[in-house]
Amino acid sequence: MNIVIGGSLPILKFKHATSLALASSVALAVCWQAPGAAVAAPLENTQSEAASAIWPVGGNPTEMYAARKDGGHTISAVDATRMKLEHVRQVVHYRTDEAPGTIVVDQTARYLYFVLPDDKAIRYAVGVGPVARAFPGGEAEVAWKAKWPRWTPTQNMIKRNPKQYARNAGGVAGGPHNPMGARALYMHQNGVDTYYRIHGTNDPSSIGKSVSAGCIRLLNQDIIDLHARVKPGAKIVVR
Repeated sequence: MNIVIGGSLPILKFKHATSLALASSVALAVCWQAPGAAVAAPLENTQSEAASAIWPVGGNPTEMYAARKDGGHTISAVDATRMKLEHVRQVVHYRTDEAPGTIVVDQTARYLYFVLPDDKAIRYAVGVGPVARAFPGGEAEVAWKAKWPRWTPTQNMIKRNPKQYARNAGGVAGGPHNPMGARALYMHQNGVDTYYRIHGTNDPSSIGKSVSAGCIRLLNQDIIDLHARVKPGAKIVVR
């Protein structure tokens, strides 16, 4: 049996026994937890992820999540040896009626899928908001993208938790301490800002959890990868 690696790199193939050994080594070496196997729950009848997740995009998780310089800032490394294998950015078999280039967010499984051709997608682990503050679901579009975005808490956030947010009412410049992290995708519906974002994070431990102020957050290394792939105007489907 062959396992196919896709993504922006040339497609590679590995024999099944080799891939299992490599996966074992990865497991040992690798806006704000899904337990079990690396398989998201099926998304309705026309969208489902096959049981066989393929392989990390970029190959070596230690290198994928290493520290890096970006835009004058230093992005801290994520300790790949402590990552769950299912939280590593990877290509998966994914059947959907959505066109390639679409973003699909499964808030229950806490995964984001960037749809590729040929029934595949790049899967990213995400952190989401609790039910009361999560994006209500439905469709949106990427109005624009930003690198090292400025963050300003909303009035509702300040009202809900003034001790945490009031001191930043004037906004926080982009940088490693900004809660939006290294990149942001701004979500609009019918040309109107939803005030929800898909963005990075300054708290890697929040990925895979329901802890955000309502936005959809990724590791900084992952949002940089997604940001580079997504085009303004791209469709977003949130479930």
